[in-house]
Amino acid sequence: MPVDDILLHTEEKMQKSEEAVISEFAGVRTGKASPALVENINIEAYEGSSMRLKELAAITTPEMRTLVIQPWDASTTVAIEKGIQAANLGLNPSVDGKVIRINLPDLSKERRQEMVKAVRKLAEDGRVAVRHVRREALESLKGEQKKGELTEDDVSHGEKEVQKLTDSYVKKIDNHLSTKEEEILKV
Repeated sequence: MPVDDILLHTEEKMQKSEEAVISEFAGVRTGKASPALVENINIEAYEGSSMRLKELAAITTPEMRTLVIQPWDASTTVAIEKGIQAANLGLNPSVDGKVIRINLPDLSKERRQEMVKAVRKLAEDGRVAVRHVRREALESLKGEQKKGELTEDDVSHGEKEVQKLTDSYVKKIDNHLSTKEEEILKV
């Protein structure tokens, strides 16, 4: 396998790791309402079948601290309310006819600090995933060299490029982390 193919494959995997971190960050509550906070909650609807909330309803944020959930099928309203309560996010949904409203309370300083710790852990998991991809790429380069497919210069060049990619994606994750921390700590 040529060095360029290994590098391309490596970058794709690192990009997926970065995207996973961004996705995880979206589910962490900040001071403002976001559909991502509840969209992946599993809801027991339709006789034992479990579906994600975003598959059952439209989720909007008409105000900064309010989520409005409009089920496509009114018969799922109670199941959605129970699912949100069971998700243990500290949210209290209130049913208003066919609509469910969630008013997000202000976060205490302690709760904000807990959330900062949680996003730091998510970011570290992302960095570990990127370093894991780096290790796989380096092993792949060495394996190709043993097969006689790559020269020592090719491997040396490949290793430098893999390290550049690794540094780049770790920096991107760190940037996402600092942005998320600012969001959480902003009162």
